[in-house]
Amino acid sequence: MEDTGKLKIIPLGGLEQIGMNITVFEYGQTIIVVDCGLSFPEDDMLGIDLVIPDITYLENNIDRVKGFIITHGHEDHIGALPYILKDINVPVYGTRLTIALIENKLREHGLMEDTERNVVHFSDVIDFGDIQVEFIRTNHSIADAAALAIHTEAGTIVHTGDFKVDFTPVYGDPIDLLRFAELGKKGVLALMCDSTNAERPGYTNSERTVGKTFDTIFSENQKSRIIIATFASNVDRVQQIINSAYEYGRKVVVEGRSMVNVIHTAAELGIIKIPENTLIDIDELSNYPGEKTVIVTTGSQGETMAALNRIAKNIHKRITLMPGDVVIFSSNPIPGNEKAVSKVINELSVKGADVIFQDAHVSGHACEEEIKLIYALTKPKYAIPVHGEYRHLKAQAKIAEAMGMVKENIIILSSGQVLELSKDGSKIAGEVQTGAVFVDGLGVGDVGNVVLRDRQRLAEDGIIMVVVAIEKETKQVLAGPDIVTRGFVYIKESDELLEEAKEIMEEELMRCLDEGIGDWGKLKNFLRDTLSAFIWRRMKRSPMILAVIQEVD
Repeated sequence: MEDTGKLKIIPLGGLEQIGMNITVFEYGQTIIVVDCGLSFPEDDMLGIDLVIPDITYLENNIDRVKGFIITHGHEDHIGALPYILKDINVPVYGTRLTIALIENKLREHGLMEDTERNVVHFSDVIDFGDIQVEFIRTNHSIADAAALAIHTEAGTIVHTGDFKVDFTPVYGDPIDLLRFAELGKKGVLALMCDSTNAERPGYTNSERTVGKTFDTIFSENQKSRIIIATFASNVDRVQQIINSAYEYGRKVVVEGRSMVNVIHTAAELGIIKIPENTLIDIDELSNYPGEKTVIVTTGSQGETMAALNRIAKNIHKRITLMPGDVVIFSSNPIPGNEKAVSKVINELSVKGADVIFQDAHVSGHACEEEIKLIYALTKPKYAIPVHGEYRHLKAQAKIAEAMGMVKENIIILSSGQVLELSKDGSKIAGEVQTGAVFVDGLGVGDVGNVVLRDRQRLAEDGIIMVVVAIEKETKQVLAGPDIVTRGFVYIKESDELLEEAKEIMEEELMRCLDEGIGDWGKLKNFLRDTLSAFIWRRMKRSPMILAVIQEVD
């Protein structure tokens, strides 16, 4: 391996926000990409389905990109892959469940034959030339999660991925703290540590504690049907629900497309164990009394089209909510989703359900003491907090400082910044293009900020169209101006306003034609500006205004 001196770390997403995790590591002639996630649209991103990272930097350096290294199978780490692999077609590396979940996505997008997938085992080291990547076992809210040791001649970077320290995981072995300690003894140049729970003191509870909570809930509600909403990818959570259901003689229905896909994949890999005759199809639900069934569903974040939301609204085709049903939210709202979750809880409660939304969840992310443990074991020269909003990154910076790190060696990056690390020091060496690419239906990147602004204006103030037909040769008005509105005012109650607007348009149109204005672009602008000024005077609103001129031969 050639010592080229400087290792570049370039986050293209995942900072200043929860989600869209993707980081570039560059050394010599080698570029690897850790994770490739999406984020979900914010409230003002009207009509947008998904948000994926801008990968212009990778496209400009595609000859040196050697692969995507994926830490685990959550959407904010794998969700953008099907969109980005179409432009950056390089091998993908991940553990068993991670690759299986990625393959589900590739099948949907018709990319299975075009994409090289590589299943990696813990402790494997993948050689990419100037960079070697080692996979280290960790614990998270999905099985087969990995941390990475990224080895270069400039030094070793430890990237924790999303993690917590769980000594009694539901599936698999505890986090490999010994390997973290070994790396610390050899020398770690920088630690890139999950910051999501850095503000929380203490330790994150083991996933197994949720199993005890489920047992208690099942014991106390033996005469009620139970509906449990959780993340589709939380296989360990579903395993514990199945364990409790089996113990109390209940059949289990899994509902929600993403939930069904993940559980099917995990069962095929042996990561989830389902006792015989416990899982039934949703069509068989009516064959059993409610108190003998459990429905495990998506929608714990209040998603509009998820199964739980449809159940709450009584528009689900096969499941009707009954008074006395016990509904358990086995998750905490992701920041920004609190309002949507509260709305679903209220709808369920109004229809007579008993809703439980406390004590039925534990986080998959490390709290303060676990983060301290990783710092104590790895003893990094530099701390680079990752995964979280700025306040989370700042909280971890304080933890690093409490662990004795020098302030100058604690680096909070912004997406797009280029951090250069070497044995001699560190510096921010410029920025690269980053941003959000919007996915709207089948369109990727064809909706930009201008379109979003238009959608926001349409949503807030509606649209007014002025339509005029003019003879091409004589410039005489053949029809109009007619005014059409949508989402602006209720026409039946606003005849007077619209008639006045029409008269003003007629006057402006005549004035322009009398002055010999034959440029239809200019004419549209005059009509638009005049109508906009009138509407603002009368209504103090700014609807979108379109002027349409039909030229007739």
